[in-house]
Amino acid sequence: MHAPVRTARTTPRIRTAATTLLTALVIALGLPTGSTGSASAADGDVTWTVRTAANSYGDDRSSFSYAVNPGGQLKDAMVVANHGKTPLDLAVYTADGFTTDTGQLDLLTRDKKSVGVGAWIHATRANVTIKPGKSAQLPFTAKIPANAPPGDYVGGILTSLKQPDDAEGISVDRRLGIKVKLRVGGTLKPQLAVEDVHLDHSTPANPFTKGDATVTYTIHNTGNAILSARQSVTIAGPFNWLRTEATHIPAPPELLPGETWKVKVPVHEVASAIRLKTTVTLTPVLTDASGSKTSLKPTQATAQAWSVPWPLLLLAAALIALVLTTLHLTRRRRAHRKLREDARVQEAVEQALRDQHTPTP
Repeated sequence: MHAPVRTARTTPRIRTAATTLLTALVIALGLPTGSTGSASAADGDVTWTVRTAANSYGDDRSSFSYAVNPGGQLKDAMVVANHGKTPLDLAVYTADGFTTDTGQLDLLTRDKKSVGVGAWIHATRANVTIKPGKSAQLPFTAKIPANAPPGDYVGGILTSLKQPDDAEGISVDRRLGIKVKLRVGGTLKPQLAVEDVHLDHSTPANPFTKGDATVTYTIHNTGNAILSARQSVTIAGPFNWLRTEATHIPAPPELLPGETWKVKVPVHEVASAIRLKTTVTLTPVLTDASGSKTSLKPTQATAQAWSVPWPLLLLAAALIALVLTTLHLTRRRRAHRKLREDARVQEAVEQALRDQHTPTP
């Protein structure tokens, strides 16, 4: 039984009027302990597998992993087995790795230039023919430049089979390979940055309910080590009032040095508080060769946005206008009553004066 493998499909990069090149890739990654460390590709009568060779590096490896100093060299091998019914002609080459938009590791196609693993590791054979039911060991060597910067590099060693499909007018390039990770000696500087933080908040029509917000940002691996991360996102009003924390934030993939990953986080039940502030906290996680994870010093970034509760303000303005109108009408009524009272008093005084000056008969 084959161990679990990961598959990916890359879109065509080159098209002609008559031919389209499609590429299918399988890489042996993250295989469980006790597995054969192999990956397989099958299509009708064409079936083959790849696995790591048993040698001084180990006999039960899920992938190739090395620690080497600048200027260092190493030798290893991959085993390819033909489980089909016909001879198998395969191209063999190496390529740099990269993280796709879906968070999966992929390898550059053969027409793309590699500058790391794909440039430093070379298979001793560019092509191999394997008879049905047979296997072949494919040695490869790695020569690390003396000026290679320290840090992590990822790529893979690949076998490739191109098969034309005249009926469909396409050529299918099926690739099967094994991941290669290199850690070049020197000072390891694991570091993540949070960039381009943006906060968008929607004000609900009902002034007595809370709204939803969206926080977007970019995670940038600015160090020289492969890193994953734990994330937290909070939104609060002035003086950290009405604080709300996002829940169930999907974990980002492991990012290679220099890579970025865009994140969009919905935050629910956010109160309108005139001015909102979001805080994004990243805790980088470094995984060593044994699989142990170490949490590093968190890094933060913030952004602010206006969140004016217009319905509530309009309601408050209406209430204030009602109060002011009531006060104004009350004052007018009091003034009118006072004028009438003053007029009555004045009339009474004048009447009394007239009565005093009127002769008694």
